[in-house]
Amino acid sequence: MIGLCLAVTLFSAIKSSAQDLMAELNNDLPKQKNYAFATFKSTRLIDGATVECLGQGVLDFRISHRFGDVSQGLSDFYGMDNALTRLSLDYGVNKWLMVGIAHNVFDKEDNGDIKIKLLRQQIGGGSPVTVSYFGSISVQTTPAPTLPDSTYKWLFSNRLYFANQILIGRKFSKTFSFQLMPTLVHYNLVDSSKFSNNTFALGAGFRWMFTRSSAVTAEYYYRLNNTNMLVQGQPTYNVFSIGYEVETGGHVFQVMLTNAQGLTERTFIGQTTQSWSKQQLHLGFNISRVFTIVKPKGYVAPAKDGDDKKW
Repeated sequence: MIGLCLAVTLFSAIKSSAQDLMAELNNDLPKQKNYAFATFKSTRLIDGATVECLGQGVLDFRISHRFGDVSQGLSDFYGMDNALTRLSLDYGVNKWLMVGIAHNVFDKEDNGDIKIKLLRQQIGGGSPVTVSYFGSISVQTTPAPTLPDSTYKWLFSNRLYFANQILIGRKFSKTFSFQLMPTLVHYNLVDSSKFSNNTFALGAGFRWMFTRSSAVTAEYYYRLNNTNMLVQGQPTYNVFSIGYEVETGGHVFQVMLTNAQGLTERTFIGQTTQSWSKQQLHLGFNISRVFTIVKPKGYVAPAKDGDDKKW
């Protein structure tokens, strides 16, 4: 009987020591980081970029279309007769780097883009936001204008424009995400010495899901300088856009109403010549189709909105 009691006591002591040792080992192990994902469903909110990068080996083919000014009425079939189109290809090099090229059909402008994810939002500690850098260079390929003096030369550098953005986004819940976009747009050539080559702007945008696959989006860019810049003698305005977004399988379809017809950062941020107050608005849409070109090792299909319990 005494031996049995000693055996039970010894077993209990060993079990308690083992549990304490396991607890200490678990405490020493690094905690698994829980990241927020799908802060935005697309790499573009409406016109501007989001913090999102494509997954490694994923190619995104996008068609962006902006009709003309609806205030022109039947003379322009409410803008349907005057549209701009942008065709773009973006590719996820890895989980933090994305590169892209684009061609703007009507105004003959070509773009090269890069996006780098610098920080990822963590749930329950760590970074409270996702931060990405977006950079773009664009060149206009239209014929050189006729200069008033033959001694002047039209330089290739006159065709170049640059955009740099720090994108700061946060997913507040499964249905609502918000983003700030401090922006610098550099114009190698401006219309007058009265204007700066650098336009600074602060953008803000959000995405609010009201069904499992549908969302309302909006974005606004406020220019901090060059607010009186003229484009071919016309005043310019800040851009505000509101849209509807729906995901259908591998497609993301966006339809929007905006006062900007331009589809590059240099146009819709700094050179928008239409205004909401004058009912000079443009209907438009974006269609995005993604393809997995190279499946990385250990590839797992991404979850859809509504499937995640921890965002």
